[in-house]
Amino acid sequence: MDAVELTRMLVRTESTNPGTGEAGMEKIILDLLRESGAETEEYEVFPGRSIVRGIIRGKRRHPALVFLCHMDTVVVGEGWSEDPFSARVSGGRILGRGSCDMKSGLACALTAFCEEAERRKTSELRPEHSIVFVGTVDEEGNMAGAEAAVSQKWISPEDWVLDMEPTSGMIQMAHKGRTWFELECRGITAHASMPEKGADAIAGIAFMITEIRRLIGMAPSHPELGRSTVTFGEISGGYSPYVVSDYCRVTIDMRLVPPLNTAEAEKMVRAAVRKGEEAVPGVKGEIHITGDRPPVETHRESRLLKMLAESVETVTGRKAEVSSFPGYTDTAVVAGMTGNRNCMSYGPGSLAQAHKPDEYVEISDIGRCVSVCRELIRRVESD
Repeated sequence: MDAVELTRMLVRTESTNPGTGEAGMEKIILDLLRESGAETEEYEVFPGRSIVRGIIRGKRRHPALVFLCHMDTVVVGEGWSEDPFSARVSGGRILGRGSCDMKSGLACALTAFCEEAERRKTSELRPEHSIVFVGTVDEEGNMAGAEAAVSQKWISPEDWVLDMEPTSGMIQMAHKGRTWFELECRGITAHASMPEKGADAIAGIAFMITEIRRLIGMAPSHPELGRSTVTFGEISGGYSPYVVSDYCRVTIDMRLVPPLNTAEAEKMVRAAVRKGEEAVPGVKGEIHITGDRPPVETHRESRLLKMLAESVETVTGRKAEVSSFPGYTDTAVVAGMTGNRNCMSYGPGSLAQAHKPDEYVEISDIGRCVSVCRELIRRVESD
């Protein structure tokens, strides 16, 4: 099966998160890996949701070339003009949920990997480096699958790790960090006609939010990643228009660039809490860190970056462009957990099409990326 037909098969297999989960994807991938002759392994992360691995053993265990691909997609959502699991081909595109993010990329990596495993079945020669395919769960959630792959030592700090996220033809390595806070503010209820008898938790948190925005705006920018940003995604509190609120809660998403990190961001939030407590006497703020993903910078000395850039140039005839990834990926999780300086993304499609109604991927992009995967395997084997 070629990468285009495999993409269509995978799109027809729902793996929404939250939703059906990845079990259907796991079965297809394991069947193909076993048929190719690769060694296989599974590890259950959540009940009924396992990460999967295929291995082509080389003379050297590390560094291995690791294709890291998530099997889940976001939910379907509203606004589709057709069946999101049809995998219909129209105008040179495959349409459907996950076609861009990232079932086409997974299909490219798996196709190239299985072709190499098949070839190795009839050869007594072992490649110099091991080649590995890892399918993860929960990338569209808390990235527990990538964390499990690291904790199970499926991926090492020395490995060359490539995910197949949609990158618009670019190699993308740097990521802003992602730090999440939950901020709670407690006050004292009172009648709205006598607010001085209470302590307005909503007013208190408003001062805190304003101060957090000011402090983040003063943080230094990064030459590649730009500025740190903050978003207040959810807010709740209050009872009615005529009652001073005694409770308010807000969630905070910070995308941090060096030198700013979670520890420094926490100091900012605590300073903002003190500001709100001073502005509205009687309120008390409390913060909880609910997510901590460090930023990742581009490492120009990376051996994988060099081999991948050469592979892209060989296939496309154009010099590879290197940029930063707008979101956060499984390879960024690996880089953050292990300090690995050879983690990056290169895959078919554009992130602008991901998570949207009528998601699609260009078939020509699939052809380009599977060819790059094949060329990269060839270069790794001769390294």
